[in-house]
Amino acid sequence: MRVLQLIDSLRPGGAEKMAVNIANALVPHVEGSFLCCTRQEGMLKDELKPEVGYLYLNKKSSLDPNAILKLRKYIRKNKIVIVHAHSTSFFLAGLLKLSGCKFKLIWHDHYGENENQEAREYKVLKRFSVLFAGIISVNTSLKEWANKNLDCKKVIEIKNFIPEPDPTPTAKITLRGNADDFKIICVANIRPQKDHLNLLRAFEMLKPALGITLHLVGEDPGTAYSKSVFKVIENSPLKEKIFYYGTQQKIISLLEQADLGVLSSRSEGLPLALLEYGMAGLPVICTSVGKCKNIISNRGLVIPSKDSSALAIGIRIYTEDNNLCKKNGLLLQNYVSNNYSAEIVITQVIQMYKFV
Repeated sequence: MRVLQLIDSLRPGGAEKMAVNIANALVPHVEGSFLCCTRQEGMLKDELKPEVGYLYLNKKSSLDPNAILKLRKYIRKNKIVIVHAHSTSFFLAGLLKLSGCKFKLIWHDHYGENENQEAREYKVLKRFSVLFAGIISVNTSLKEWANKNLDCKKVIEIKNFIPEPDPTPTAKITLRGNADDFKIICVANIRPQKDHLNLLRAFEMLKPALGITLHLVGEDPGTAYSKSVFKVIENSPLKEKIFYYGTQQKIISLLEQADLGVLSSRSEGLPLALLEYGMAGLPVICTSVGKCKNIISNRGLVIPSKDSSALAIGIRIYTEDNNLCKKNGLLLQNYVSNNYSAEIVITQVIQMYKFV
């Protein structure tokens, strides 16, 4: 079996990480594992195993003929039989199918606006869905949506996963602030869906004397929203306690320096950040959106979205109870290891490939 992961970007994001994770995890299980990035390379390229075949198209437009021809030749040359298209890359894969290129097309739905699916634009997706041999949805809600709205008979739910941390030593970035600070970390690209403003409001409700610092990791896309987040930070009375690190690789080494992992999202699918928090053994507070409450359950604190007061109270609970931190961190770590490991999930992916 020779399989190609197709993704539009390798900038840090949930769908992008999963494309890389799957390509890497397939290496010992298939004859050939490949990944094609269509539009924009990024730091996730460095996380690909050397055994993974790699192609960059530098696609200039949706109908870029040079990119389409380049990918077509690559698929034929490498005898690829399955193209696993993530998110919006289904369009390019669909064009290749329509041009007569022979492969089975799997579409992977990572849609993160789980609480706002009625606003989802899917006219083009619906037309192309007749070309799909199968659909992978990252949660039950997306699976139900696909069965209702798309024209593909085989739709299954497969969870996200994260690989085991690389054991090779890497240079650590040290979380800033004082050594004895209670360090809160939030790993999320600065987009409206992640609702950093909610987190910042909650942080300002805490007493400065508590010795708490906030550490933000994620991409700044330079949008009006991200600019508003940084403006709030600049004007915050606690700005000296808020630190931003941009996008980072080897995220586990950062998480291991923190005391609490937080996600304050207003909408989610199945966020990889929660799984990363769990692997690092962090206690967690998250909002009750998407799959978050299913993952955390009684292994952490789950609060309503858009409720800064509840978030501040949750943070305060953890700062005052070190035993609870240790207990919930261990519970989540064990749960993630037993349910979201690469070995478990990649077996399901391979079964999908075999039976479409």
